[in-house]
Amino acid sequence: MTTYNHMVFIVDDDVRIREALGELLESHGMRAIAFGSAGDYVLADKPDVPACLILDVELPDINGLDLQKQIAEGDHPPIVFITGHGDIPSSVRAIKHGAVDFLTKPFCDADLMAAIETAIAQDRERRSERAELTMLRQRYLGLTPRERDVLPLVVSGLLNKQAAAELGISEVTLQIHRRNVMQKMMAASLADLVRMAERLEIPITHSRRTGGN
Repeated sequence: MTTYNHMVFIVDDDVRIREALGELLESHGMRAIAFGSAGDYVLADKPDVPACLILDVELPDINGLDLQKQIAEGDHPPIVFITGHGDIPSSVRAIKHGAVDFLTKPFCDADLMAAIETAIAQDRERRSERAELTMLRQRYLGLTPRERDVLPLVVSGLLNKQAAAELGISEVTLQIHRRNVMQKMMAASLADLVRMAERLEIPITHSRRTGGN
């Protein structure tokens, strides 16, 4: 089975546009799958690779801008809009909701290719960040309940003595848990652990004591 490291989805009801875009992308070494309607695109099985969605504004079943809104919460690639009837309000709406570009037909091939490359790069970065977050969550789930208690205290900047007092354990026991947290989370430093906690949105709920027991 052939695999690709990217994909460009084309949604346009004009078969001539779909064919022309397909030929353009092929000439640049890019793979594309074309659809004649938004419904066909939504229902289709799609390869799990960095991608870009070239989306016409005027479609037979739904306005492209409305489709953008509907799929905003899902796992869809960055969008490059194309339209034969562009207007400022539509372009502003599209860009405001995350579109990479809004091109009016006839557009320059170079402008379209630049937008596609930007979109694929954005999607590749998003996928990388998502994979990293998934990995961090798996590491976090590998912590014991007590280690999960220790983590927010450690990243808050409390001294070992202060964190131990928060949990009602000895400083030595706290140090053992702290070391285990660092190892299991594969944190190279405290700053690295803080960054991980921020990515995981771990709440800090201790009383922030400044010293003593």
